[in-house]
Amino acid sequence: MKIDVLTLFPKMFTALNESVIGKAQEKGLLEFSTHDFRNYAQNKQHHVDDYPYGGGAGMLLQVEPIDLCLEEVVDKEKKPRVILLDPSGVPFNQALAEDFAKEEQLIFICGHYEGYDERIRDLVTDEVSLGDYVLTGGELGAMVMIDATVRLLPNVLGNQESAKTDSHSTGLLEHPQYTRPAEYKGKKVPAVLMSGNHEKIRQWKVKESLRRTYLRRPDMLEKYSLNEEEAEFLAQIKEEVE
Repeated sequence: MKIDVLTLFPKMFTALNESVIGKAQEKGLLEFSTHDFRNYAQNKQHHVDDYPYGGGAGMLLQVEPIDLCLEEVVDKEKKPRVILLDPSGVPFNQALAEDFAKEEQLIFICGHYEGYDERIRDLVTDEVSLGDYVLTGGELGAMVMIDATVRLLPNVLGNQESAKTDSHSTGLLEHPQYTRPAEYKGKKVPAVLMSGNHEKIRQWKVKESLRRTYLRRPDMLEKYSLNEEEAEFLAQIKEEVE
């Protein structure tokens, strides 16, 4: 996969090299680049923003520098997804990360200042928001989305199965997990996990995943289609909770 980021603050993205993104690049699974679109400003001061027509607070990013930068970055053969980080975009979630992970090239545009010249939206394929709040720029949001996407690429993680069972990947929150020691300050690992009985362990994981989702994120169950076993477990959980 190839990922390009259009940003006024490329140094912020050096932090990603310490994480999964760095390992993916070392393995040759990812080509990652940042592009300072200030270099494409067509004025002596290298300004990329200006006052909005009709008045209003703040400054808007101009369309020209971003358009010129995109012309150099877009690989027309790959037909990339061009993602605009914007508070009014669709909320980012695991399903969208999985969708992005199927692409050959992703381009993220990180905004700053008050907003965008509306014509910038004509240059993108997606408008995405990290959440219902406003950041000073799109860089942090882009880093989160890139990390969530790259870890889903084949062979990026040491154990690819771990990505499949992550919270939100299955539609439920992940079950509790434990490691050594078996007992710490009087708190013991559930005996079933050390029983060696694979079927009972599987059932425990399914039930505890449902329990955690029911108690912490019941809204997720509204969108989740329960099979017969899960429906029975959930009924037991509700009785136990009550």
